Amino acid sequence: MSNYDSGNDSILEMYLFESETLLDQLDEILLQSEENADLTTEDINEIFRIMHTIKGSSAMMEFDVVTHAAHKLEDLFFIIREDGIEKENFGDLLDLVLKVSAFLKGEVDKIQVNQPLSERNVELEEEIAALLNRLKGVVSQEKPESQKKEETSLSEEGEFFAEEGTLYFLHARFAADSQMENIRAFMLVNKLESMGKVLKSIPEELNNNPSAAGIISKDGFFCEFKSTFDQNEIEVAAQSVLSVESVRFIDAFPQTEVVIKKVEIAVPTENKAEISTKLGSNSQAKQNNNSQNLINVDLNKLDTLMDLIGEIVITESMVFGSVDLQGKEEEIFTKSSVQLRKLTDELQDIVMSIRMVPISGTFKKMHRVVRDIGKKLSKEVEFITMGESTEVDKTIIDGISDPLMHLVRNSLDHGLETKEERAMSGKDPVGKIILSAQNRGGDIVISVSDDGKGLDTQKIMEKAKEKKMLIKPEEDYSEKEILGFLMAPGFSTKETVTEFSGRGVGMDVVKKNIEKVGGSVTIESEKGTGTNIFLKIPLTLSIISGMQVKVGENICEIPISNIRESFKITSEQLITDPDKNEMVLIRGVCYPVIRLHEIFHVKEGAFDIEEGIFMLVDSGDNLACLFMDELIMKHQIVVKPIPKYLNQQAIKVSGIAGCTILGNGSISLIIDIPNILNQY
Repeated sequence: MSNYDSGNDSILEMYLFESETLLDQLDEILLQSEENADLTTEDINEIFRIMHTIKGSSAMMEFDVVTHAAHKLEDLFFIIREDGIEKENFGDLLDLVLKVSAFLKGEVDKIQVNQPLSERNVELEEEIAALLNRLKGVVSQEKPESQKKEETSLSEEGEFFAEEGTLYFLHARFAADSQMENIRAFMLVNKLESMGKVLKSIPEELNNNPSAAGIISKDGFFCEFKSTFDQNEIEVAAQSVLSVESVRFIDAFPQTEVVIKKVEIAVPTENKAEISTKLGSNSQAKQNNNSQNLINVDLNKLDTLMDLIGEIVITESMVFGSVDLQGKEEEIFTKSSVQLRKLTDELQDIVMSIRMVPISGTFKKMHRVVRDIGKKLSKEVEFITMGESTEVDKTIIDGISDPLMHLVRNSLDHGLETKEERAMSGKDPVGKIILSAQNRGGDIVISVSDDGKGLDTQKIMEKAKEKKMLIKPEEDYSEKEILGFLMAPGFSTKETVTEFSGRGVGMDVVKKNIEKVGGSVTIESEKGTGTNIFLKIPLTLSIISGMQVKVGENICEIPISNIRESFKITSEQLITDPDKNEMVLIRGVCYPVIRLHEIFHVKEGAFDIEEGIFMLVDSGDNLACLFMDELIMKHQIVVKPIPKYLNQQAIKVSGIAGCTILGNGSISLIIDIPNILNQY
């Protein structure tokens, strides 16, 4: 199957979401097991269930290559679940399962971008079969012949059903707006099959029965199920299936007339009442015991909601700016407007918090990167993560995943020395990579640090000279500027191209991606000690606090997160160097002065130093004083992107980050502080 529409097919979207979640969960279990040097019974059962679910849903979607790989791994874990695994096979098992996980992720990614899937991965299937035979060999030395035969037949089937177990009757209901209830019921049956045997369901045919959705929507889904698991575990597993709203255990199926023509199956009213009476308080109590109720929401819907909140903020300022009342009416209006502003602020905070997701998911993916590359490069690494609970806007999370992966890979390949080199320099043979995140003001600061050999500024300078990148005398470059060369396109200090680096397409892509989400990259390094790379990123991109300022007749906005302080000075306090560059001294530190009038070619306004006002601004790695006419007010601004047709005019390079709409309907430009400080 090579052609599928990932944009509109909601069954496919559900499949992709579930598969990605399960594969991430699988990696997490495996890496934790490797750390503990042990696979617990719970882990083995969970991996078996994950493979069973992926196999079932992939078979339903007709993604055969995924189905086959998952099925083979499920067979392997059936044997392990029954007989355990010997210590000597533990490492091989982990390597193999991680390889299968990487293969499945690759196939799921292909489905996502509408690419044809690979042919069956025969080599991988043979590896699984070889390990399966090895495990069976271990078993055959210890178990009687009759038992071996039984196990072989079971593993060939690839399924495990409890012969013994309790009989349960389940009644499940799906979320009212879920649609395609028959497919969702099929997913539920698939989940239950991994824990026991589904004997009967109402309606019986699910995936090929179009009328089943209507039946399930009206009366719910009934299922007869035999399992050795207890009621609680079954309920938790069933609740984890997408769109399942409630699961109830009943004494028996309601009396129904099953019509062969696949027409609606009516559940008699008296039986419905009887069922609800039996379950009422019981199931309600169970639902109330859940620690939190989660719901999956399409990001596009949240984007639309965010845009609407932005429009409300703009309209609110329009209303307040256009009213001119006298006396009592003014007092009433002021009270109402304060209340309205309070409510819109709360609404904005709620929407922002809905969009926020912990960065832990992105950090966890890095464990796999460190493990795989560490093995390939024969380097022992201790990977430490901090601040995983820090929350960031979902849009930003998507934008920083690749840059982080590249930085972690760089630390392993470029930064950390080999065990022998570390021993010679008196370091611990096990290298350290620390990935941390923390909130600082309106930004999140993510750092990737290693205790490796650090960066050699001399070597970087020689490479820059060789590539004719110098624009001023060599001795005039500061350490920060030299390290900045690393982020130039095509720049690499590696002499040989390896699987991981040496092509010079790394740090420039990191810089570009981070700047795309409004952030900045800073590099710090000490030769022989290690390297720190800091990413400073705004928490969200949509609504920010800004300071309205005047430059001539123009109204501009400066993000509050960039402002340190504002002040006035006398003409005597202004310092001019021999090159006519202006500077101002604040508490013993000299800062360059940037006149906004000159940058934006404004002809009118306060050119006299004593008439205007200064603002000390910070872009993460640079500080400077901006000179402007006056400050107007601090307020919330809705960031609107610059229209695409203006992009060809290099607007971004000229110091404009975006625009916003003011209360009177006019447009105000948002000043790009990092860009201006880098240029001037």
